[in-house]
Amino acid sequence: MERKNAWKKYTPEQLEQVQKLACGYIDFISTNKTEREFTAASRQLAEQCGYKPLDELIANGTALKPGDKIWAHTHGKALLLVQLGTEPLVNGLNILGAHMDSPRLDVKQNPLFEKDDFALLETHYYGGIKKYQWVTLPMAIHGVIAKEDGSVETVNVGEDAGDPAFCVTDLLIHLGGEQMKKTGSNVVEGEALDLLVGSQPLVVGKAGEDAAADDDDRPEWERLAEKEPVKAMALKLLAEKYGMSEEDFLSAELEIVPAGRARDCGFDRSMVLGYGQDDKVCAYTSLIAQLHVENPARTAVTILVDKEEIGSVGATGMHSHFFENAIAEIMELAGEGGMLQLKRCLANSRMLSSDVSAGVDPSYESVFELKNASYLGRGLVFNKYTGARGKSGSNDASAEYVAHVRKVMDDADVSFQTAELGKVDAGGGGTIAYIPAAYNMDVIDSGVPVLSMHAPWEVTSKADIYEACEGYRAFLINA
Repeated sequence: MERKNAWKKYTPEQLEQVQKLACGYIDFISTNKTEREFTAASRQLAEQCGYKPLDELIANGTALKPGDKIWAHTHGKALLLVQLGTEPLVNGLNILGAHMDSPRLDVKQNPLFEKDDFALLETHYYGGIKKYQWVTLPMAIHGVIAKEDGSVETVNVGEDAGDPAFCVTDLLIHLGGEQMKKTGSNVVEGEALDLLVGSQPLVVGKAGEDAAADDDDRPEWERLAEKEPVKAMALKLLAEKYGMSEEDFLSAELEIVPAGRARDCGFDRSMVLGYGQDDKVCAYTSLIAQLHVENPARTAVTILVDKEEIGSVGATGMHSHFFENAIAEIMELAGEGGMLQLKRCLANSRMLSSDVSAGVDPSYESVFELKNASYLGRGLVFNKYTGARGKSGSNDASAEYVAHVRKVMDDADVSFQTAELGKVDAGGGGTIAYIPAAYNMDVIDSGVPVLSMHAPWEVTSKADIYEACEGYRAFLINA
């Protein structure tokens, strides 16, 4: 059952649509590399399309009706979009669920130090990475600094042409004999992923005789300059730019990501090379699909969450009660409130857990079972199950639901393929699918195939991005 390459079916008009969608996608993921940025930008697009904040609707006691569009978020890092259908909510929802977080380096809470005339930030890697891939690349810093006075400073350094960039250094090959004997998992240790942020010492004028008496009145960077002048210079620049002190690192969320824009890939510009496509490629196509649905019969829902790469935990991950609480509030405003009604709604719902799949890489074919693998350019991927080895940690969709989804895609002329995540004993992975499945709803994994997954730069096909968007929209309307 070999699936055809989707590029072969496109008309000139469709080819233009493929490139137009990819152009918007490249711009979006280049600008919004963190879950905070992705949430804020998605919310802005939703508001432009008529979505109203749930908190405001609750405060005003607004009665909801078919066609109404609602958004809700939690902690600025998870987002729910809902367009009410003509059918009662208790009949169930058509749901797309994706995650916005991606592997990266996070700055520790007490990170800044000076050593050998360099200033560095200590980091803790986030998600599953090959640590050696993250050295000697231009890096940017994105995030926020929350201060005790309640103010929050936004940080984004390293993306603009005039910005400085940062990097994690590596050992030169000439002295790397012992390092090269190590296995890939420890050739670079986690504690060695320190970010290089400066080397110029701060020089201050000679202090007067009464300097000691006035020492407490001097800025912290000036007091530090004699013992740690390079660190002092970094603190001085941070104070001037963000009004922050070293203590403010304690309440900062700073993420280290590859610097630079996503790019067209290949002579034919058929692919996208960019950071964080796991899972922003599915989050973006789900978002666009949701925003282009009008007057659905069943209520259309897109849930974009955080923390999938570390187990979907915390207040912003899929394990939180944000999703069901927001749906409960919406049902109350729609005149269908009550715990029993909520449970029936969720059990009657259908969902695509929109997450990427491993595309076959011709350089590493040996880890794939080629008849049951996904290929770039052959369309949207469905994984009946994921998990590891004996399907551990998997949501295994029912045959009846797979048949239903197949019909939705075939009726909409969406190119799709089915896959497993590598050979049975080669490894595996998971998604958020098993979490909403606990409500007794039908869920299947569905996404875009990716090369170099979890690397700083990943590769996707523009054809698959287009087919995903078309497939997600068809699901929201017809599932």
